[in-house]
Amino acid sequence: MATMVLADLGADVVKVEQPGVGDETRTWGPPWWGEGEEAASTYYLGLNRNKRSIALDLRDPDDLDVASRIALGADVVVDNFRVGTMARFGLDRDSLAERRPDLITCSVTGFGSTGKGAELAGYDFLVQAMSGVMAITGRADGEPTKVGSAVVDKLTGLYAAIAILAAVEERRVSGLGQHVEVSLMGSALAGLLNVGSSHVVAGTDPGRQGNRHPSIVPYQPYRTADGVLAVAAASPSLWEKLCTALDREVWLTDERFANNEARMVHADDLEAEIEGVLAERSTAEWLECLRAAGIPAGPINTVRGAFRDAAELGLDPVDELDDGGTTGGRPGPFRSVRSPIRMSATPPTVRRRPPTNDEHGREVRSELED
Repeated sequence: MATMVLADLGADVVKVEQPGVGDETRTWGPPWWGEGEEAASTYYLGLNRNKRSIALDLRDPDDLDVASRIALGADVVVDNFRVGTMARFGLDRDSLAERRPDLITCSVTGFGSTGKGAELAGYDFLVQAMSGVMAITGRADGEPTKVGSAVVDKLTGLYAAIAILAAVEERRVSGLGQHVEVSLMGSALAGLLNVGSSHVVAGTDPGRQGNRHPSIVPYQPYRTADGVLAVAAASPSLWEKLCTALDREVWLTDERFANNEARMVHADDLEAEIEGVLAERSTAEWLECLRAAGIPAGPINTVRGAFRDAAELGLDPVDELDDGGTTGGRPGPFRSVRSPIRMSATPPTVRRRPPTNDEHGREVRSELED
């Protein structure tokens, strides 16, 4: 994730993989793109555009020499090995910095590199479980639930990309590189945001509240005549607008709903009142009404519906690369989720479809000889 973000922004990313399958996410399917032995999982495709691939066996002295030359010729070296692996191959920060003190290195770990966690492998689901994310996700009377996508992986990748860019800017000033480390566990804890703050500051141990917000009411889905509508009236002015739009100004003088703190105490009562009104009309009708009143509201979309809505709202959520051919038996243009970053002068671009393993091996080796 970290290197794809940087690649979208223009970096030349060389992905060093082991011979054979290489990146194991290629096998994490279905769904697949392509057919037969050359088929790749959509999981792999979603994280590897704009990269080049070279296959190297770091246990082979000649391949290790190639890897060392790639690292020493780079601006940034990123790894997600188990702690200590890079040092065994002489590719760690200390070893590389002896020859390239301006080199920036970045390690993504599961649980850090200095304590007992250094010995543990990290996976998104595992860290969702250990970090408290699952404890606050799901119905209040149900079991702990993971988030439907790899949210910890995403957070870690984004934190790593941000830190790398900060290190690049620092190097511009000082001329020196540094080592960046970002852990899955640390990223997950930081990603708890207000929930983590409530524990650190007030000593709470928050649990699951279903689709309700722990600090804001109304801020949840509500049933309508034919479905469900998400309503986010997250300020006093929006609460007033909601009461007016629903023709229930009487709620403004109801002591149970006088302010957000009171509404939190009487959330069940308010939910029943709101759903009593929303039952009179369809989701589509209420959506038009609430949006016209300036109240944040939206449907509970499927993934297909989310992309449809994003397109209708003008976000152009899908990027398509038609490079005039096929790669590895994968036919037609390559489609991917567009980067959310918009920049007026240097916007992210999709220049390469995700590579097959060692697709650019000969090319990269040739560049090292130049």
